Amino acid sequence: MRRARMWTGIAAASLVLVGACSSSGDSTATTIDAPPCPTAAVDVVVTVDQWTDIVQTLAGSCADVTTIIKGADVDPHEFEPTPADNARFLGADLVVANGLGYDEWANKVLETLSPRPPLVDAGEVVGRTDGDNPHVWYDPTAVKEVAAAITAELSTLLPEAGTYLADRASAWSADLQPYLDEVAAVKAAASGRTYAATESVFDDMAAAVGLEDLTPDGYRAAAANETDPAPADVHAFEEALRGGHVDVLVVNTQTEGSLPAQLRSVAEGAGVPIVEITETMPPGEQSFVSWQVDQLRALGQALGG
Repeated sequence: MRRARMWTGIAAASLVLVGACSSSGDSTATTIDAPPCPTAAVDVVVTVDQWTDIVQTLAGSCADVTTIIKGADVDPHEFEPTPADNARFLGADLVVANGLGYDEWANKVLETLSPRPPLVDAGEVVGRTDGDNPHVWYDPTAVKEVAAAITAELSTLLPEAGTYLADRASAWSADLQPYLDEVAAVKAAASGRTYAATESVFDDMAAAVGLEDLTPDGYRAAAANETDPAPADVHAFEEALRGGHVDVLVVNTQTEGSLPAQLRSVAEGAGVPIVEITETMPPGEQSFVSWQVDQLRALGQALGG
């Protein structure tokens, strides 16, 4: 999620980017409407809400799920857990974190606990290391691998609920199918097509559907490191849009500011379709799957599929 940050010395004026793709620090405990668990439920803490719906669906009534950061108001990179948040970790039977530096504060809390609760670290599950793209939930293969790891940990904690959890995993796989079908449909439309993005949030999904990334390297590196892109990189980005080299521009609507608006305006002037995505599940979305399918359909339409 994007921190509040300043872009200076670009174009004719300084450009200020204020944080929007972030989260509120209110811990929220939730359960899901599911068949009764055959044994006592466990307490699961999820660090960021991109994974909450998946955990809830897989655990059903066998877990009381608490999400530490929900919404889009506080940056998880800079989040400082409150004493109440720390207490949630203290009582957790399982922690599900994103990893890859995205929620590093959670590791600091866990290091203070003895015994330390089991941890599903999404980045570790899929074999990524610090410095890799942390937006793991946008990788369809990673989503399935992390879900399998969550089910495995829950099954270890709740051996009496093995059949129940297997049934939940099967139900979740069925629920996921429309998402996988949409990925395949967009992949057919994306063959030989290109994109550029104001941030790296969607890059894993873009790669999954086969889009070629034409975001200038310098711009991408600056956005990832939250530094000012060089004027030459901004110019290269704009020229790629104006020159007809980019088929779609991907914009994270949870990040506001002059620079994204400037690139969006150039794309609109050049007739480049704009695909809007979000880093967190927007209010009103029913599930992880519905959120992702809506965005994929928008991408497919932009590509003419």
